[in-house]
Amino acid sequence: MQFEFAVRDPLGRQHQGFLDAVSSEEARQKLRQDGFRVLSLRESRQAAGRLWGKRIARREIVYMTSQLAIMVDTGITLSVALESLSEEEENPAMQTLLLDLRQTVEGGEEFSKALEKHPQYFDQTYLSLVRASEASGMLAEMLERIAVYQRKQLDTRARVRSAMAYPIVMAVVALAVTLFLLIYILPKFEPLFAKKGQELPAITLAMMQLSDGLIGYWYIWLAAVVAVVGGLMYAHQTPRGQQAIDWMKINLPIFGPMFRKVTISRSVHTLGTLISSGVSVLEALRLSADVAGNVYYQQIWQRVVEQVTGGSQIYETLSGSQLFPSMLVQMMRSGEETGRLDHVLNKVSAYYDGEVETSLKTVTSLIEPLLIVVMGVVVGGIALGLLLPIFTMAR
Repeated sequence: MQFEFAVRDPLGRQHQGFLDAVSSEEARQKLRQDGFRVLSLRESRQAAGRLWGKRIARREIVYMTSQLAIMVDTGITLSVALESLSEEEENPAMQTLLLDLRQTVEGGEEFSKALEKHPQYFDQTYLSLVRASEASGMLAEMLERIAVYQRKQLDTRARVRSAMAYPIVMAVVALAVTLFLLIYILPKFEPLFAKKGQELPAITLAMMQLSDGLIGYWYIWLAAVVAVVGGLMYAHQTPRGQQAIDWMKINLPIFGPMFRKVTISRSVHTLGTLISSGVSVLEALRLSADVAGNVYYQQIWQRVVEQVTGGSQIYETLSGSQLFPSMLVQMMRSGEETGRLDHVLNKVSAYYDGEVETSLKTVTSLIEPLLIVVMGVVVGGIALGLLLPIFTMAR
């Protein structure tokens, strides 16, 4: 639940804000532990808007980070910058988040501690970069770097989804056309074929049996679809099922190379950004494993963490894996030996961004004619099954 409060600090200054808690008693206790005297506490009217209204999109977090970077860089204090952004924000959920961050910062906590309260919006990579900036005193520069990092991740995800949308739409259209022909068109021809009493081609008989099965046992087909969808959703939540899905992603004939490059680009970009920002190598490797997005790549990065902890180099572990190209391993070796690993990783990340773009174009160019051929074969086969008996009767 979310509560709106008004409190007074030990210096006598009054503060207002929002707080998440299980109950009003827990919210009151949290405020007292922070040294505040509670003046008023009630359930927030914005809670309904937070649950049922607009949610906070990732791009809103990126925009907020970029705006904070600009305002802090100009000399505005962090609490004032957060308050200023909250006053201009139209999304109630985002406004609540900004007010909560401001309240925590004004209470004497570091900015990273305020962000930790909202893990659904700020992941461990975000937190690690902010902690590094707090240690170095370069918050504005780091916030801008975080915004650039997140924007690049969002753009990559958007391009992948865009490439996947076309084949999905084409497959749905092909399936819809096939079902329409089998369920609505073909049954209208069955009385005509039965009236003539002639022997029908094998393809027509097969289509008629499939049509009767779809119409007469639609509930079984519906249950099967629900079971398959439910099974995939359940498998996605289990370690073994997620492992199987991730294996298929990186081994698919056309999409596999694209998914591999996307995963490598994400991990290498994260690793380079963290190391160049002052995060320790071990912490950067752990976070790179977390953002990999694939079980197999995550296992490799975790193995790298273990080997580096034991004194090995990063490239020594990666060189034994078939999931990382030898060119990438050699470049990382060069970076480690020259002490410029962060510079090399940023170069590799830029290179793989171009490779991802090329892979997306390749996938789109290959999938388009393939889907057209498949759709033509399916629809043409059904049309042939309908027309063959008609041609026979005409003769």
